[in-house]
Amino acid sequence: MDEMILVDGKRIKCPSKFKWKKSDISAKNAGRTNDTKMHKNRVGEKRTLGLGWINLSKQEIHEVLSAFDPEYVTVQYWDPKAGYDVAKVFYTGDMEADVGWWKKGRERYSTLGFDIVEQ
Repeated sequence: MDEMILVDGKRIKCPSKFKWKKSDISAKNAGRTNDTKMHKNRVGEKRTLGLGWINLSKQEIHEVLSAFDPEYVTVQYWDPKAGYDVAKVFYTGDMEADVGWWKKGRERYSTLGFDIVEQ
């Protein structure tokens, strides 16, 4: 795959920031016992991807935000732990964009960023 990520099978602008995170999901009986030993009791793993873009035009920011607008999206990306391209279903966290400058016909957004979390 030449693109960094595909969203629902579609190419989007390559992110300027891509932060990978693995979280363990523990069973409800996980925790420390009186002997101070931790019993993690992992039942699964989930991924969070921190995505960010810089210097976006109005059209580019619209395309990225539209791609991640559905409640759930399938994202294909190269997973460093797996060592190959994977496709996982994610939901999108809070989104934030900063306007870089605003001049008619030359509008730019300095940054756009949000996390996507595996379902």
